[in-house]
Amino acid sequence: MNTDNILINTQSSIKLKLNKTVYFDPFKIEKEYHDADIIFVTHNHYDHFDESSINNIKNDNTIIVAPKSMESEIRHIKFKNYIFLNPNEETSVDDITIKTIPSYNIDKPFHPRENNWLGYIVTINNVSYYIAGDTDKTKEAENVLCDIALVPIGGHFTMDVNDAADLIKSINPKVVIPTHYGSIVGDISDGKRFKELLSNTKIEVVEKL
Repeated sequence: MNTDNILINTQSSIKLKLNKTVYFDPFKIEKEYHDADIIFVTHNHYDHFDESSINNIKNDNTIIVAPKSMESEIRHIKFKNYIFLNPNEETSVDDITIKTIPSYNIDKPFHPRENNWLGYIVTINNVSYYIAGDTDKTKEAENVLCDIALVPIGGHFTMDVNDAADLIKSINPKVVIPTHYGSIVGDISDGKRFKELLSNTKIEVVEKL
């Protein structure tokens, strides 16, 4: 499956360049592109909700999708449309289907479940993308169905390489792209370790960091 249209800026800053230009958690984007059709935010930590990067990619027609719990933080930024969602909801924007799942820690304090922060399953052109956000290997994540999964592997704030590999074996996507390592947390070598842990599966592992 072609992943040339998926760009990882850093951390969990993801760009899908398809019939629409879609960003997830834009972070450290210093150039002014102003090309975003839709911006997704998973939660309000600085490396996922970076207003400077958002202002460098948004334009007069940009739509933002974010957790309902972040509504007051986001409404002061001007967008064409705001979509605020809770976990386990579904909506659509034009021909893009959006499903949300909870994104949280099980045994860490950084991402409490009660904050209702989000992971997204976005279907574009009949391809489904799972953008996990900052999460551990939860029961909800283990039930995700997708073609391409983008999951954190850096540990400390999220699941680590081993848990992420176990999750991917459970959901069995066609392609997985590791994120959230090699910058704030996680060594750049974690990508190689992650790939090795999945070497006996039919899942294609694509390193983009």
